[in-house]
Amino acid sequence: MAAMVSKRIVLRFPRRLVDRPIVSRLVRDYNLDFNILKASVTPDEEGLLVLELTGTQKDYDKGILFLTETGVNIQALSQDVTRNEERCTSCGACVTICPTGAFTLDPATRQVYFVNEKCMACELCIMACPPRAMELHF
Repeated sequence: MAAMVSKRIVLRFPRRLVDRPIVSRLVRDYNLDFNILKASVTPDEEGLLVLELTGTQKDYDKGILFLTETGVNIQALSQDVTRNEERCTSCGACVTICPTGAFTLDPATRQVYFVNEKCMACELCIMACPPRAMELHF
């Protein structure tokens, strides 16, 4: 059995593609499962979709090639979620609000650590962060 991969990506749909069933093709033609983490689609304008795609590496690669050839712009989610280390005061507000556990507080040092691979881009940390250290770039 082939090993499964799970990757979080950001898809940007140009105006000409927002009304096409692109994600359903990923499921039907490329055997990929998906979880929508965030969506913003404006008919006749543009679309932004944050997905977690799961499948075999071979199917994932074929699905990504399909998206690219169709004209969908693809980015890894980890490129988009960052913490401004100069602004962060390790206050811990993000630790209590994060639903995925992307933030941890070291009890010995009182430092807050951010693991962006666990982040689902829900934006709760951005609203909760007093010094505005969390930045989301889609």
